Amino acid sequence: MHAVYYARTSGFGQRFESVVASGLAEFCGRLDNPRNEIWAAVLDDEIVGSIAVDGEDLGGNVAHLRWFIMDDRVRGSGTGRLLLSTALAFADEHGFVETHLWTFKGLTAARYLYEKHGFSCVEERAGD
Repeated sequence: MHAVYYARTSGFGQRFESVVASGLAEFCGRLDNPRNEIWAAVLDDEIVGSIAVDGEDLGGNVAHLRWFIMDDRVRGSGTGRLLLSTALAFADEHGFVETHLWTFKGLTAARYLYEKHGFSCVEERAGD
């Protein structure tokens, strides 16, 4: 989903797909840790959204919100809001002192959801 969506909307290519795939594969190998979790929204036996909380990679008892994506077919349905709320409730239940995420300019709907859930932009920089 990430590769297809970001190739279409942002012009990202194989490098981006490889970064997402390798990071997600590494994370899935750590799902035995109860502070790591991933959720998927499914419609008609097809994944239409996902989100994860990585409780290990940032250290310092900080949760890392990762791989949040929604299929265009369910945008505006409340499914993304439900996934985000579920992930943040998980972070709260596991006693993380903070939850961090990285994103990039142009993801207006995601930024709106993040801000509605209490996130604020604390750093902005150019990236590749």
